[in-house]
Amino acid sequence: MPNPTNADDTYSYLGPAGTFTEAALAQVADAVGKTWHPVNNVGQALDDVVSGRSVAAMIAIENSIEGGVSASQDALANIPNLRIIGEYLVPVNFVLVARPGTRLSDVRVVNAHPVAYAQCHLWLDATLPEHGHLPATSNVAAAASLLADATADAAIAPPGITGHYPLEVLSVDIGDNPNAVTRFVLVSRTTRLPEPTGSDKTSVIVELPDDTAGRLLEMLEQFATRGVNMSLLASRPIGDALGRYRFVIDLDGHLHDERVADALLGLKRFSPNVIFLGSYPRADKLAITVTPRYDDRAFTAARDWLQGLDS
Repeated sequence: MPNPTNADDTYSYLGPAGTFTEAALAQVADAVGKTWHPVNNVGQALDDVVSGRSVAAMIAIENSIEGGVSASQDALANIPNLRIIGEYLVPVNFVLVARPGTRLSDVRVVNAHPVAYAQCHLWLDATLPEHGHLPATSNVAAAASLLADATADAAIAPPGITGHYPLEVLSVDIGDNPNAVTRFVLVSRTTRLPEPTGSDKTSVIVELPDDTAGRLLEMLEQFATRGVNMSLLASRPIGDALGRYRFVIDLDGHLHDERVADALLGLKRFSPNVIFLGSYPRADKLAITVTPRYDDRAFTAARDWLQGLDS
């Protein structure tokens, strides 16, 4: 696709065309008919947003097999003024492709993105026990490299890659887990929150105040005592010293939900640094269930009771 000319009509994503990230972007209704700008890495995608070259960027944030995508989590922790405005799920499977005329028995070196390679390593070890791995910047770049040089004999790529490149499929469904799914998030500079839907998620990044015993428990109590469930809790090194970590957290619910808002107030009093990444609809559309003592009416009734004590 051409380089972006109108930021309001441009969306950045990890390219080139044919990646799982592009498949996630195809789920965004507002992006249909707009300019899609392929980039080489997460940093470039988010820099497009920060600089105003793109209205939003689609990035991978979590995989059901490999867990959190550290590059994305670290970028969101270190680049200010970004908000997640939506999440999207893409089923992940892979094919092994090669130049025309290559046989499976000819394969000695496999080009693959490290995450894709990790998700196919059992198949590779069983089928090509003596293979070597050449890392690639993306799944599609791995396939494209086969036409640029002969360093690798084959590549791990998304299904449908032969629609973009003149390659042959040596084997299909080579992923070790047929239920693998990657979660993507759409990131923007907007500060306007999507309206609550009853099936929402709130994402934050939190630092502990110090390394005193029990601090992690204190952080978790901010959610437990308000009935807020966590769907993700991941630690990432802050980078300024050994033993210093920040936590990437996904909460069930929306900032406009009383229990979530109250938990974030407690979290802000506790932590020296809380980064609010946004509240947005869940991709799976599962309704959030809350016990009556933690629903909005319970918080409103308690607040009215407190105010009435001094009336």
